[in-house]
Amino acid sequence: MKYLIVGLGNPGYEYDGTRHNVGFRVVDALAKDANVSFEDKRYGFVANMRVKNCQLVLLKPTTYMNLSGNAVRYWMEKENIAPENLLIVVDDLSLPTGTLRLKGKGSDAGHNGLKHIAQILGSQAYARLKFGIGNDFPRGAQADFVLGKFNAEDEAIIEKQLPTACEIVKSFCLAGITITMNQYNKK
Repeated sequence: MKYLIVGLGNPGYEYDGTRHNVGFRVVDALAKDANVSFEDKRYGFVANMRVKNCQLVLLKPTTYMNLSGNAVRYWMEKENIAPENLLIVVDDLSLPTGTLRLKGKGSDAGHNGLKHIAQILGSQAYARLKFGIGNDFPRGAQADFVLGKFNAEDEAIIEKQLPTACEIVKSFCLAGITITMNQYNKK
């Protein structure tokens, strides 16, 4: 079985470590654990790894967040990956920092990356792993917040949760979404 695991974020040094790039950090952690490297390819940085009998194509789109759907569609078609084998790892303002939630489908909840993916795929029925980044910002300052960096306390929480996020991705591929949601969404 082949899976496309997409970590959403923005390319470029100026976005490293920002809240919006937590999806990149998860796929980076997966690649590091598997001792594989990303290559600069069309629409993104791509790495391939295996988890038992599953082949995972890891993608960090270089299309910038608001055009993420272009990279997702291209790599799904190029690698012949079914929609049910797509997992998007995304930052989520509605969850406390470090909270992880796996969903089989859902709305974009105002997230421009998810909005563009749904628009390009013509469906909201794709799995997403939401990584909470909190929402401690004044009204009207959402963009500055998501493009800002974590404070030291929140950074420690994110680092602690990265291994669990990687476990969830692997379980999604090996055990399926229902079993994985039942196991990890309770925590």
